[in-house]
Amino acid sequence: MSGVGAWIRYGDPITPEQTAFAADHYRAAILQPWELDAAAELKRRRPDMTVLCYKCLSSTRDYEPGPVYSSGVSYKEAEDQGGNWFAARLDGSRIEWNGYGGHWQMNVQDPGYRARWVQNVTAELADSPFDGVMADNDVFEDYYQLNLPIREASSMADLRGGLDLLVHAAGQSLNRVHKILVPNIAESRRLPGRWAAHAAYGGGFEEVWLGYGPENLFDPHTAEAQLPQAEGPGLSILRVPTDGNDNHPNFTYGLAAFWIFSGGRGSFSATAHDDYSRTQHIPALDWALGKPKGNPKGRHHVWSREFSDGWAAVNFNNDGRRRRRITVPSGLVDAAGNPAPSSLVLPAQRGVIYQRGQNH
Repeated sequence: MSGVGAWIRYGDPITPEQTAFAADHYRAAILQPWELDAAAELKRRRPDMTVLCYKCLSSTRDYEPGPVYSSGVSYKEAEDQGGNWFAARLDGSRIEWNGYGGHWQMNVQDPGYRARWVQNVTAELADSPFDGVMADNDVFEDYYQLNLPIREASSMADLRGGLDLLVHAAGQSLNRVHKILVPNIAESRRLPGRWAAHAAYGGGFEEVWLGYGPENLFDPHTAEAQLPQAEGPGLSILRVPTDGNDNHPNFTYGLAAFWIFSGGRGSFSATAHDDYSRTQHIPALDWALGKPKGNPKGRHHVWSREFSDGWAAVNFNNDGRRRRRITVPSGLVDAAGNPAPSSLVLPAQRGVIYQRGQNH
């Protein structure tokens, strides 16, 4: 298996060069559902890679020509059913997402919508090269300015209830045809048990791990509330925000935390907001640090963990004065092959990773 990277790739059309690079450097991939050729090629080159297709739980898009859609129910199909599967404001008007033109909120409380979503997606995936579905917009708050109350939903708790039923129904149905469901589980740290319940059918995707944006990282208590997500169940895909530059320090910050708290299970990515058309990568993403030598060690929100073939450390403190000096195990090297120092001072919200040198 080549590294721990996740290729979040549901933007522009995929190039053959990107597919070849992905096969060499990623453990998991999320593609648009019509990228069947790319999915088949990835599975041919890397049978061990988990390749998921994107499907939105909460919206349909009026601009997609089909016959394959990024939603479980197409815009035309919803209209043909009389329009009741669209969410509506109190005056009866449909709700277009703020900031995402052509995306229309669906009535996730409607049992007919949920049943059709499950039926359509299960049938599409049954004989597909995809291993399963990344189900986007398993939302928690009102991210798209629905401005509740709306018809059939007085609060976000009502929408979350409908999504909960949809996730469980979809997960069970997909599992029956030997496919997995990996929802994009928003803000699960705020509701105990939410991550484990929604990830029970193959895994979970955390799109804002350790922060909302490159300059908006979480305080240590919030970051540590997310850490159980790294343990599963199933495939945990954890994305840390950057400004789009692979040399951004958040890339290594998130990767170090991924290793410390997942022990190398799951998959990791670092991207800018909605920057899902490239092959994000740093050399350390390919490293195999081996098996953990003990549990994570932490003090004052500074954590480290040693592995048979490497070591990682992270400082979750968000106060710049809370730099910490930590001891580095011997026999390690950095990405350039230079020997690691015997100790280092780790600034706030930074991480470091070293691998075992060839002579050790």
